[in-house]
Amino acid sequence: MMHVVVTAEPFAPAHEVARFAAVRSDQCGALASFVGYCRGHAGESSVTALELEHYPGFTEGEIERLAQQVGAKHALDALLVIHRVGIIPAGEAIVLVAAQSAHRANTFAAVEEMMDYLKTDAPLWKRESGPDGARWIEPTNEDYARRQEHGA
Repeated sequence: MMHVVVTAEPFAPAHEVARFAAVRSDQCGALASFVGYCRGHAGESSVTALELEHYPGFTEGEIERLAQQVGAKHALDALLVIHRVGIIPAGEAIVLVAAQSAHRANTFAAVEEMMDYLKTDAPLWKRESGPDGARWIEPTNEDYARRQEHGA
């Protein structure tokens, strides 16, 4: 089961992980999750918010495609991806990725790989805002190098 949600609404990561854990199969021996938050700083600059733009329908489809790919590669029982779009104030959750499988190594690897794909391949456009203005954010060379480690 791959479940992808792209939403402009805030979400409670602990609640979503608990809901995801409540529907695990008898084969599930491990669940791992990651939550990304909007930081209040980027280097020396203060950040008040992150704005994520997306192309409705297309963005969800691409994230679902990536989730299917990661789920098959790591023999997952289930994968959950929740990604915010719109204006996200500093301190709020941006993304949640959670994976279930028979073994912990698969869940850790799947969560890390899904996050690396979201950073580089998901059709999301990110802009940080702060007292010094706004600036677009692109994936870094390190982000692309991490994705390459997964054989992409």
